[in-house]
Amino acid sequence: MTVLIENLTFETVIGILDFERLTPQNVQIDCTIVYDYKKNDFINYADVVELIRTTMDERRFELIETALQELAEALKKSFPQINELYLSIRKPDILPHCNVGVAERFVF
Repeated sequence: MTVLIENLTFETVIGILDFERLTPQNVQIDCTIVYDYKKNDFINYADVVELIRTTMDERRFELIETALQELAEALKKSFPQINELYLSIRKPDILPHCNVGVAERFVF
């Protein structure tokens, strides 16, 4: 089974530049979770979204690379049935005319 969360967009503090530490900015997160679905043992996408938002807001990451790795760890810990995870984090407003970000595929 695959859970898809696409274009999760919210404001959070992320970045290493002085102004990024003071003012929340938009982030966009995509998350694809592959797991072995068993009746009554499913991954609730609303819980995944909440975990992502809470982790990002509480940790106030400096690097999006660190955010990506720690989100993957938190998701695997909360949802141990995950076999494979694809995450991307984008900062759509940091540079003009483009979205920048990082992405990685995690296999557990």
